[in-house]
Amino acid sequence: MEALGILVIIVFIICFASIKVVRQAEVYIIERLGKYHNTAGAGINFIIPFVDRVRAVVSIKTQTLDIPPQNVITKDNVTITVDNVVFYRITDPARAVYGIESLKRGIMYLAITTIRDIVGKMDLDQTFSSRDVINVELCRVLDEATDKWGCKVERVEIKDINPPTDIKNAMEKQMNAERNKRALILEAEGQRQSAITVAEGEKQSKILEAEAQKESSIRIAEGQRQAKILEAQGEAEAILNIAKAKAAEIDAVYAAIMNSKPDEKLVALKSLEALKEAANGKANKVFIPFDATKTLGAVATLAEMSDKAGLLGK
Repeated sequence: MEALGILVIIVFIICFASIKVVRQAEVYIIERLGKYHNTAGAGINFIIPFVDRVRAVVSIKTQTLDIPPQNVITKDNVTITVDNVVFYRITDPARAVYGIESLKRGIMYLAITTIRDIVGKMDLDQTFSSRDVINVELCRVLDEATDKWGCKVERVEIKDINPPTDIKNAMEKQMNAERNKRALILEAEGQRQSAITVAEGEKQSKILEAEAQKESSIRIAEGQRQAKILEAQGEAEAILNIAKAKAAEIDAVYAAIMNSKPDEKLVALKSLEALKEAANGKANKVFIPFDATKTLGAVATLAEMSDKAGLLGK
């Protein structure tokens, strides 16, 4: 009875030992009699007790490896301290266990030697302005080197680059000088823009003033032209009215004369009156038309008639 109980306990222990529960994102490397047998994934796995054993538990999640700060000499012989971190993921657990003694240590040594090689080809200023270039190149080299170990280097980031204290002080002075220079440039640029704006404003003001004066001169000239036109039109209308009045006067005189039925004697007297007025003028010479002699003859006749009438009266 005791032997049966012991047997049951032994069977239970063997069954319990043959069951392996693997957690998510982990794998077990199983060896059988000291040789690689298989890779157990997440879940329940069965092994043969005392024959199979778990060689290693490998995480297949993305892992980080913090590389210790390293002193690196740049191309211009300046010693700087570079601190970076590597992100990697195991893609083949068997090769990661059997391909290298310590995967993390191998990645760390590779990162140290590679960063020294990359930064050693750059000047100090380039190391600060080319962090992305350093990260990409370091990631490429590490990924190629660790591929045979079943590892995928996904990303490399430089956390910090520290130059020596004297170099840092010199860089700070240079940076301050650069800031002061930019400030002066910006101030000068602002003054230049202000002067340009003021000059542009004065220019526009003068242009507007000139245009206003031009418009005013045009309007004054137009007003004067319109006034002269109106004055000329008024004078023309006045002359026309005077001419019409004179014509009306002449028509009236002519009509009155025609209504009075003048004879030759009246016409002759009127002609003499006209000659008298002409003789009283300022001219030195008076030209008498040929027809006027007939009038003079008529005047002489009238004079004789008057003398005869006087004699008859006596």
